[in-house]
Formats: sequence, structure tokens, C-alpha cells
Amino acid sequence: MSIKKNYLRPIDFKHGHIDMTHGAGGRASAQLIDELFARAFDNAYLRQGHDGALLPLPSEGRLVMAVDGHVISPLFFPGGDIGCLSVHGTVNDVAMSGAKPLYLAASFIIEEGFPLADLKRIVDSMAAAALEAGVPIVTGDTKVVEKGKGDGVFISTTGVGIAPPGLCIDGRSARVGDAILVSGTLGEHGVAVMSLRESLAFDTAIESDTAALHTLVQSMLQALPNPSDLHVLRDPTRGGLATTLNEITRQSQVGMMVDEAAIPVLPQVEAACELLGLDPLYVANEGKLIAICAPEVADTLLSAMRAHPLGQGAQRIGTVIEDSHCFVQMNTKFGGRRVVDWLSGEQLPRIC
Repeated sequence: MSIKKNYLRPIDFKHGHIDMTHGAGGRASAQLIDELFARAFDNAYLRQGHDGALLPLPSEGRLVMAVDGHVISPLFFPGGDIGCLSVHGTVNDVAMSGAKPLYLAASFIIEEGFPLADLKRIVDSMAAAALEAGVPIVTGDTKVVEKGKGDGVFISTTGVGIAPPGLCIDGRSARVGDAILVSGTLGEHGVAVMSLRESLAFDTAIESDTAALHTLVQSMLQALPNPSDLHVLRDPTRGGLATTLNEITRQSQVGMMVDEAAIPVLPQVEAACELLGLDPLYVANEGKLIAICAPEVADTLLSAMRAHPLGQGAQRIGTVIEDSHCFVQMNTKFGGRRVVDWLSGEQLPRIC
């Protein structure tokens, strides 16, 4: 990001709008970068002023990299916005490998006519989320497309982190007998977004659970005498708990048996899902994780999760079983059993 200071007048962030000159690579582009992005994301790496950032890396461990695109509609929702979501989502993707997130890069595609006040609000939210997470945004890019060729703003973020030597946490590592844990109540993010999209008002406010989960993951790993007893970590975003469990069974070639009564869902989320015709098992989350671990360490891991602010509602919800069909099955609250299958489509598009 270049640093130039010879502008005629400051950008009007209160009343102004994005125009094509902001993406043309000239004076207006540089001014937008300097007065908005560089000011909000300021750090020593960003101040290098290159198209890329020269970054130090720890001498041990493996590099973990994740990229995520964010196209959520609406851009602002109860409990968050596309800005903090773009930070949290990528930090979490890196953390689900057991890695410590180190750096972020951000790319913006902005539609001509987009209000600068809204863009500043989004960028400020990203800056606050990155600062709170302790993961700086070290480089980025901005493009502007013609009015009608975009939808406000899209954000793509890339994260880089370091996984400890010898630690292997991935979706292929679930084993028969393993315990299945979740870090808290499910479905708040999807319901918060959909309630605003459908202009619904509930008696009890439902806010997105969007949060960076890397400190929770580190607390979990530190609680285990042998961190390798933690086999799988996933954040159940699009498609929710049900889709994520199905992905893991397919990758690990196992089955799962979960207990519906043990799956934590807030009463107001359950009621909203019933009103909207949704199944909370398939609703997106942005601040929860699934952990699959050796059964003998399940209680230790649950205690560590519950001791962390982002894991206070953690529950053990099931067990990994042998199943050549790789089905996720559920013991229902009514004493029956059913298969929790993949969705044929998507309940909630544009949710993250």
C-alpha cells in the first residue's frame, strides 16, 4: 500500500460515495488507501508500503494458510458485520488446524456508489477485530466495479499461522470411540442474519455469535498432556453442525451417533427456526467449534472449554462409531433414531 500525502482535500467519509476513480490506481485510490485502510490497519508490516509484506516466521512448526471470501447479505447484522466476520472467519480457519494465527491479508471488491460511511464502518470493525485477536492485517488490495456489477462490498481474507511440530489435527483423523464435543449453543449467527433479512422482530434479541476462536483452541491444547489426543477441530459455518459432521465422517470413513437432547440450542433460536421453517442443526455458526477427541480426555477438554469465555456452553453430544456407510445418526428427544443427512441445497444463502 503506497503512502502519498499530496491530496487536495480529505475524503468525505460522512456523505461521500465510492466512484470508479477509487479503483483506478491513481491519486484517488492512493488517498482512499492512506486515509482509510492504512490508517485503520496501521502496523509496521503494512507501513513497508509494498504490494506484499516481508514477514518473520518462527523457526519451528509448519505453515498453515487459509483463504475465505465473504459475501454476506445484509452487510450489517445483530452482533456483527461483514468486517469483523471477515477477520473472525479466517482466524478460525487457521485455528482449526491447531495453529496460532499470525497475519492476515485483505482484499476488497467495492461497488461504485457504495457509501463511504458504510465502508469506514466496515473497515473500523475489521481493525477492531484484528486488534482484539492480536492478528494484524499486513497487506491488501482494493478494486472497484461499476454500479450494478457488484453488491455493495465483497471481502476476501487470507490468514497465515504456525502449527506446532508433530501436531496433526484434520478431518481425516476421527477414530471409532472418539467423543464429539461442541463449544456452545448453535444457530445464532444464521438466525440473526435471517431475522434481519426477513424484517422479523423477536421478543428476545438474537445476535450473531461471530468471534475469533484461536485463544479457545490454544487453551484446549494446553489442557491436554498429549495434544495429539485432540483429533479433529472444525467450525460449523455454512451448513451448520449437521453438514460439518457429515464432512468429517466422509473424510475419516467413520460414522457418528449424536444425542439430540445434548445439542445446545437457545430456546429463542429454536423458536425462530420453527417460525422460519429451518432446522437449527443446519444453521450457520461463526463463533463455535466442534472438537473430536480420544474418549479418555473428553472430560478434561470439556473443563478447559468451559473455563474459557467462548466455551462456557460446551457439551459432549455424541460418539464416533464404525459405519461403512459413513452416516451421521441421531437419537431423538422422542426416543427414536434418524439419519442426519446432507442438505440437497442451502437453507440460508449469503450467510457468511
